[in-house]
Amino acid sequence: MKTSPYRAGTFTLLVLAVSLAACAQRPAKTHEEDLSWARPKFTTPVDSQQITSKKEIQEVKPTLTVNGKVDAVLDSISKLHALRKFTDGYTIQIYSGQNREEANSVKKKMTEQAGDMKADLQYVQPKFRVITGNYFTKLEAQPDLLRLRRIFPTAILVPEKIPIR
Repeated sequence: MKTSPYRAGTFTLLVLAVSLAACAQRPAKTHEEDLSWARPKFTTPVDSQQITSKKEIQEVKPTLTVNGKVDAVLDSISKLHALRKFTDGYTIQIYSGQNREEANSVKKKMTEQAGDMKADLQYVQPKFRVITGNYFTKLEAQPDLLRLRRIFPTAILVPEKIPIR
């Protein structure tokens, strides 16, 4: 069964007209209600210059303070920090691989070309790592990382526990 093109066009026109009628703006209704009865009422404070005698001024003493408890918690936190020997930080990794000779040559190249930085060779099974520097933040490590990437393009910044002095 075929529908005529005129019938389909009429249906489309009808849908379009209904859609436009639904989107037409209607006049906005205003809504007003008096809520002044629900507002809290405050008395105006007495000005300090109007007080005639010192008996009217009362000293307020704090009650239910937690200062002792806070001091105890702060003391325990400071003792915990005193016992900590390491903190989260970053180091620059120049080499990571299984070849010991290559790791030693990278360390030697590091000491020759960047003599002010100390290279450290570590063996963490099954890899040898050549790392340098101890940094607390990524921002602190960025200048050295950029300098070392000119010499060692594969140098990366890795998270590490660094000792606290």
